[in-house]
Amino acid sequence: MATELKVNDSSLPLRRDVKLLGKMLGEILVNHGGSELFEKVEKIRHMTKTLRTHFDQEIYADLKDEIANLSSPMRRQIIRAFSMYFHLINAAEQNHRIRRRREYQLQDDSIVQPASIESAVLSLKENNINEDVIRNVLHTLSLELVITAHPTEATKRSILEIQQRIADILKSLDHPLLTSRERKKLEESLFNEVTILWQTDELREHKPTVLDEVRNGLYYFDQTLFEVLPEIHQELANCLGSYYSTATWEVPNFLRFGSWIGGDRDGNPNVTHEVTWETLNRQRRLVLKKYKTVLVDLMKRYSHSTTRVEVSEELIRFINEKEDTYLREEKKWPIKSEVYRRAFALIIERVKQVGNSELGYRSAEELLEDLFIIKRSLKKHHPTAHELKIIQKLIRQVQLFGFHLATLDIRNHSGEHEAAISEILRKVRITEDYSVLSEEEKLKILQNILMDPRPLLLLNEDYSAETQEMIKVFQMIKEAHEEFGKRAITVYLVSMTKSPSDLLEVLVLAKEAGLYRLHADGTLESNLNVAPLLETIDDLVAGPKIMQTLFEMPIYRNHLQILGDQQEIMLGYSDGSKDGGTLTANWKLYRAQIEIHKMAKEYEIGLKFFHGRGGSLGRGGGPLNKSILSQPAETIGDGVKITEQGEVLSSRYLLEDIAYRSLEQATSTLLLAATHVSKEAGYHRDPIWEETIEEIAGISLGKYQSLVFGDPDFLTYFNEATPLRELGDLNIGSRPMSRKNRGRFEDLRAIPWVFAWTQSRQLLPAWYAAGTGLDTFASKSTENLKLLQQMYEKWPFFRSTIDNLHMALMKADITTAKEYLTLVEDKAIADRIFNNILEEYERTKAILLKITGDKELLDHTPNIQESVHRRNPYVDPLNFLQVELIKELRTQDEPNDELITQVLLTISGISAGLRNTG
Repeated sequence: MATELKVNDSSLPLRRDVKLLGKMLGEILVNHGGSELFEKVEKIRHMTKTLRTHFDQEIYADLKDEIANLSSPMRRQIIRAFSMYFHLINAAEQNHRIRRRREYQLQDDSIVQPASIESAVLSLKENNINEDVIRNVLHTLSLELVITAHPTEATKRSILEIQQRIADILKSLDHPLLTSRERKKLEESLFNEVTILWQTDELREHKPTVLDEVRNGLYYFDQTLFEVLPEIHQELANCLGSYYSTATWEVPNFLRFGSWIGGDRDGNPNVTHEVTWETLNRQRRLVLKKYKTVLVDLMKRYSHSTTRVEVSEELIRFINEKEDTYLREEKKWPIKSEVYRRAFALIIERVKQVGNSELGYRSAEELLEDLFIIKRSLKKHHPTAHELKIIQKLIRQVQLFGFHLATLDIRNHSGEHEAAISEILRKVRITEDYSVLSEEEKLKILQNILMDPRPLLLLNEDYSAETQEMIKVFQMIKEAHEEFGKRAITVYLVSMTKSPSDLLEVLVLAKEAGLYRLHADGTLESNLNVAPLLETIDDLVAGPKIMQTLFEMPIYRNHLQILGDQQEIMLGYSDGSKDGGTLTANWKLYRAQIEIHKMAKEYEIGLKFFHGRGGSLGRGGGPLNKSILSQPAETIGDGVKITEQGEVLSSRYLLEDIAYRSLEQATSTLLLAATHVSKEAGYHRDPIWEETIEEIAGISLGKYQSLVFGDPDFLTYFNEATPLRELGDLNIGSRPMSRKNRGRFEDLRAIPWVFAWTQSRQLLPAWYAAGTGLDTFASKSTENLKLLQQMYEKWPFFRSTIDNLHMALMKADITTAKEYLTLVEDKAIADRIFNNILEEYERTKAILLKITGDKELLDHTPNIQESVHRRNPYVDPLNFLQVELIKELRTQDEPNDELITQVLLTISGISAGLRNTG
């Protein structure tokens, strides 16, 4: 537990901000709780900081006594004080990231920020990559980020909004030309925001509905993504124009955002077909509102008059042909010579009528046609060297967001489809119990149905409520294509895919809704991608064979041909880690990609891998650019799709500057990896490395499963030594904690599994068993250790894996975790399992330091190391308080609302302190 804080000069402004915010919080504590509250907080803070620099058993015992003897009202205030501190630190750190970026921008032109788009294009130039190669890469480049409502964001949106305002004020305080009056005014505003933060409830009063989650997801599109996405594309175009000035560049729309919110029905009965339809409506309303705002601004700006400029005949013809058709006299722009304003008045009215009347645009493509007419006319009279970029930005926005805003993926569990198909086939007397048939028999029946143009369904009333809902979902997708465009829903994901029939079942349901149609003349129509989600270790191993079976089926091959010979495959990082450990899961995921990619290439089928990463390290979390770089390099050109969820959304996309920087880093990494310029692109992969990690993963898997599945008391330990039971009361998601609300390990979702371990500071899913695998291999010979060091230096996948293990061990805290043993009723179970975890922790730490050559964890990333050091003394009191509260709560015969609230406040505070929790 004792560690020495190293000072990083670049963080001096950050520490100044943290000190200022801490001082303000202290003043607020005195104002609202008196000097007693302030002194208690300071005493506890001083003790935990002392313990972090020099562990002393006597101080440790005094700290525990201090916490145990707090009165309930004082205890609640102290929990809030430490939690508030993390919200302030989070705002300060976000502002510091913005500050660092601006420092680079203020340097002279010879200094280019690492991992920026400019640095990537400069690398291309320096490596003599020619224009044709870049053009080819640009047209294969694809990054899709998909926001989800996975319940790991414990912080309320109102708290996040206050953090955003605090970060904005801190940014303003950095301005070098501030007067003393302006500075005083800003500091007063800052104090007021910190006060409001203290006076705002941290906990949600009610569990959010799915539509609440939709609203929260749309917030990021409204606040940052609508503006940032076109700017990333424009920056790439600008940099290419600067470094390759003899060429003309048209950058395709390679970066998009999608969503699961309102479409992910796996284990969430609250996501009905009506909810999905309303989600699509809300997405359209937001994007149309954004377009109207930009169009009104353009109408104000483009005051050009035909008495001053010569506009295109095409524009005049457009206005003359459509003005009377779409505008009543009072809505027409009154000045005839101001033709652009006349055109925008017409366009604005048609945008307003989308979805409301026949006068509205039927598609985003129609709107684009009109905008291009204006752009072409502007080129006739505007200086060519100074393009009017606002109109180009709007065109890019319409291309990116359409009338649907974000493509909505639909997801459901394979078992749900099988149940519906079983009932449908029984009703039409094809087979009495489809679910018990062999895989071969299932495939034969499903292929026969797909090759028969006749419908299968009876009237909906003839089916159970569950099957009726399943049918309505597919009918809704068909209607959504007609109402919102085919880009509104393009992919249907099948959770827990275990066999080829899991995908054909979805195609049969799509056929009955008219999404898949075999016409009488033999022609095929297919308008829905069906994507498997490979999650468990067994499914990842079986994945290549599942896909090969499908690729060899004429009926499925024809379906793919209609979709441009493209197959999406989702890889789940959560359940694989849950049943096999993080190191084994990451390797099996990596190897599955290589094998499926190689096999698909033989069938001339293009792939897009969809990485289902969580925010936490135990669920594949980590920086976005490193996530991209750690994939097999040969798969980069296939297109990359990654989930963004929970606390990751606020940390990356709450502030525009940080959203830009995160997406810029991802773009830079993707561009270099796709052109194989970066030395870290990892295209070279030595076979000995693969053999090595295969051996290590096998050892690691045995160690992991011997504890998680082999120890009969493990689940008892997990349930009692973590706040798993109490997490259900934290209203952070609309989805149940387990798929079937049963207590079985296999039904427990990966998110509460990871969240509970993180709260207790054991972080077991993020590192356990990796040490045994790595150390067993390294201990065989000195050459083996050298090989691991070489792999760390030269293989991005292995480097990313090792770096994430460093982070996991750094955020774990064994001394604090030991406190949770007092919650386990059987002391023998607690001691035996904890000693196992402790021994593995020490073993893992030792081998990681040998591999990286560091003296301490995260020495190679001092900024992150300092951030964790800064937070730890303030997380510790919340952990100690949590243990005391849970102990007391679990002895109660009746639920105690105040105790529950205080436990939930500690959960929320620890989440804010550790950041990537789920």
